Amino acid sequence: MLTIDSDRLNYRDLNLRVREFLASTECSNQIPIIELKNVLGQRYIGDGIKAKAKIKIYGTPGNDLAVFMDGPEIEIFGNGQDGVGNTMNSGEIIIHGDCGDILGYSMRGGRIYIKGNVGYRSGIHMKSYLEKIPAIIIGGKAGNFLGEYMAGGIIIVLGINEANNKNNQINARQSIVGDYVGTGMHGGTIYIRGEVEDYKLGMEVKESSI
Repeated sequence: MLTIDSDRLNYRDLNLRVREFLASTECSNQIPIIELKNVLGQRYIGDGIKAKAKIKIYGTPGNDLAVFMDGPEIEIFGNGQDGVGNTMNSGEIIIHGDCGDILGYSMRGGRIYIKGNVGYRSGIHMKSYLEKIPAIIIGGKAGNFLGEYMAGGIIIVLGINEANNKNNQINARQSIVGDYVGTGMHGGTIYIRGEVEDYKLGMEVKESSI
């Protein structure tokens, strides 16, 4: 296992140390584990990594976390910023907090789990092919343009913290999604817990109760 204190460490140096460690464990039968402590805005963590690995991040990583990632598991004990999982191919991202805009942009595979809320345009341009079906599970709320131009995959919005009645249900007034849901969408599925008013939906989609 490798532990890196990221305090005041430039993102280039941080990512270089991560890649060097993974390269040194290529012949090992064990899944390498990396812990990044005191992360504060360092960009591009996990980008393009194809090795099986577990990366635990304590703090708030910068934009474009896990771009083109293909295999690792990344767990963030904090919040994510913009562009998490951009064009991600496989692997898993777990965020114990909130996340910024364009989560899962052009995501092609893998799973992203967010405990809290997400910003605008989450799941934009998501796509699936054969057995590769990407999924984004959002525990809280989602901002405007959820699933914009979505061509495949699954998005689930649970609004867990919004359910405040005895039946643990959500009504349309609570709005766990923003406006323009599924605008330009031509594939995939979005599951939204509770009711969604028609004016919040893009012209290309329709609501179906399950």
